[in-house]
Amino acid sequence: MTSEGRPETTARAAANYIIWFCQRHGDPITNLKLQKLLYYAQGWFLALHGRPLFEEPLRAWVRGPVVYEVWKNFKEFRWDPITMTMPKPSVSELARDHLEEVIEVYGDYSALTLERMTHNEPPWRQARRGLDASAPSTAAISLADMKAYFTELADEPAA
Repeated sequence: MTSEGRPETTARAAANYIIWFCQRHGDPITNLKLQKLLYYAQGWFLALHGRPLFEEPLRAWVRGPVVYEVWKNFKEFRWDPITMTMPKPSVSELARDHLEEVIEVYGDYSALTLERMTHNEPPWRQARRGLDASAPSTAAISLADMKAYFTELADEPAA
């Protein structure tokens, strides 16, 4: 548990739900895209609910935010879609609704576009503390930075 409040689920359960949902709707998902959707799910959950969706840290890797524990479970797929059959994961209604909203908003973007988006956002950049874009890093992305950034986005008037 974090000082921010009790997490709603685990990163693995959230990832499994995203994979299951995408497979069910005929939209294959790669590990790279999955990692970015987890980042947006965590950020928006922090902003909207004041606590983390999951406890596991997001790391500021070269290719963008990554939950290492989830990445290693699907690393065998490399750049290809995750093809393992995913039974419907058990997550709370709140987590399910939130994940589906994140998929609705961000799911049509390619993995590369999502990677570029995260590279332009303060939480990833601040975690890398000015490292060159190609420099390896395992620094954790701060929940406080994510909460501040996504709360600011939520507070912006609609265009």
